[in-house]
Amino acid sequence: MSLEKELSRYWQNQCEVKKSDPNNWITQKRQFHKKRGNDVPRITGLGTLIRRLQLERHELKVGYLLRVTFLVKQGSFFYHEEQVCEHEALFYKGKFIEDKSLEINGGQGDPVLEDKRNDWIDTSTNDRFIYDRTAAVNYAERWWNDYNPSYKHFDVDCTNFISQALRAGGAPMRGYPNRSKGWWYQNDTWSYSWAVAHSLRWYLSGSTQGLKGKELESPTELLPGDVICYDFEGDGKWDHNTIVVMKDQNGMPLVNAHTNNSRHRYWSYEDSYAWTPECQYKFFRIGE
Repeated sequence: MSLEKELSRYWQNQCEVKKSDPNNWITQKRQFHKKRGNDVPRITGLGTLIRRLQLERHELKVGYLLRVTFLVKQGSFFYHEEQVCEHEALFYKGKFIEDKSLEINGGQGDPVLEDKRNDWIDTSTNDRFIYDRTAAVNYAERWWNDYNPSYKHFDVDCTNFISQALRAGGAPMRGYPNRSKGWWYQNDTWSYSWAVAHSLRWYLSGSTQGLKGKELESPTELLPGDVICYDFEGDGKWDHNTIVVMKDQNGMPLVNAHTNNSRHRYWSYEDSYAWTPECQYKFFRIGE
């Protein structure tokens, strides 16, 4: 049996309720939906090989991208949630032995030497722009599991992806070439706020012109095209960003994100390995 077929057989079993490992993240995802009052009538998993490493004569380690699609039923409302995560599997004599997720935690796309919050504040003329939410959401749907060749692809790509979607919605860039000022991408370089989760969070709350964010109290107030920032450990270091692409039947946001590529994921991220009970959120309305 080929490696691809072995992986398909393994994940087919993991997607079945009676055969799945109770410690497997797919089982935990199903339980997370059940806790929210949702049913998951169908789950499919597909693995795509990306590398092979021969260890011993009969041992082979392979890296692959696992794409799992959950059909979620919420009353009479159905939607698909999708996640892609890099995995590593060990084979012995062509037989599947073990598997582990290589999910990446955090959201830093580029290092920040200091937290200088005043760097993100601009007290010049308070101009406005018309934010095209539909265009931003369409971009997030088109590229949630792909990478626009017009931009650099980071290993930790969450904030870069959100910035691209905001730009697609018409958000104006400013500050080039000072990387610690403004929000911009130009000539294959970029501001910290474009690619670093912590920096974008402070830019959105500090900017007074062009792209800026209005802090909201509740996720229910968010609209498609708005942004959520995450401090997973509650330590003041902002780790991740997502963009709202739709609302569920209860008016709660579903988001798209990069790094561990996700589509229509529930906004709270409680099903993430990075999440802790100390997690803090910032909800930002984009545009007027």
